[in-house]
Amino acid sequence: MILLDSIDKNNLPKHLAIIMDGNGRWAKQKGLLRALGHENGTKSVRNTVETCAKLGIENLTLYAFSTENWNRPKLEVDTLMKLLVHSLKNELKTLQENNIRLNSIGSLDKLPTSILKELKEVIEKTKTNTRMTLTIALSYGSREELINVVKNISEKVKNNIISVDTIDESIINQHLYTHNLPDVDLLIRTSGEHRISNFLLWQICYAELYFTDVLWPDFKEKDLYEAIISYQKRERRFGKTSEQIK
Repeated sequence: MILLDSIDKNNLPKHLAIIMDGNGRWAKQKGLLRALGHENGTKSVRNTVETCAKLGIENLTLYAFSTENWNRPKLEVDTLMKLLVHSLKNELKTLQENNIRLNSIGSLDKLPTSILKELKEVIEKTKTNTRMTLTIALSYGSREELINVVKNISEKVKNNIISVDTIDESIINQHLYTHNLPDVDLLIRTSGEHRISNFLLWQICYAELYFTDVLWPDFKEKDLYEAIISYQKRERRFGKTSEQIK
C-alpha cells in the first residue's frame, strides 16, 4: 500500500489516542438501529488495534465510554455494556496473539459487576504482554480525573506525605489514571466533530490534533495511515522556535 510506504517507522507517535465518534450517525444514515452502529464500530476497533500493533505504536488509548454517556437512553447504555462484555470475551485471543496488554482508565467502580469482572480478567491475562499497551477509557471524564488528583494530593499534603512546595508536573502525573503512560502525541477524532469532549485534557497539552469526517465504523487502515502521515509532516516545537529544533 502506497500510504504505508510513506510512513516513517522512526517517527511514530509513542502514544496515540482516538475519540471514536459517529457510530449512531452511521446507523442513522443507513436506517439502522443505533446498536448496530456500535456493533460495527467494534470492527473498526479490532482493525485499528491490530494495525497500530503492526506499525509499532507502543501505546493506544481509545475513548469508549465517557462519564457523560451515562446520561444516554437506558436501552442504548445497556446495549453498549452488553457489547463491551461480548467484545472483551471475544478479543482476548486477538490481544494474546498480537502480544498486546490491556489497560483501562476511568471511574471503573461505576461499571456493572459483570463488565468489571470480565475487564479485570482480561487485564490480568494480558499483563505480561509487551508489544503494545491498549488502554480503554471507560466511564472516563478528564475533569473528574483532575478533581480526584487534587483530592488525593490534598489528602497527602494534609497528612504530611507530600509538601506543597514539591508539587510539580511529575507529582500530578503520578496521580493521574494514566500515570504509567507517556503524554499523548497524536489525538484523532472521527465523524467531523472538532471537540475534545473532556478527554485526557492534561495529557494532550502538546498533542497534535487530527480531525476527520469519516464516521468511526468506516474508519479503515488508510484513514489511520493518513492521520499518521499528517502527524509526521508537522513540526513539533514544544514552545521552542524552528531554529532551536533544527
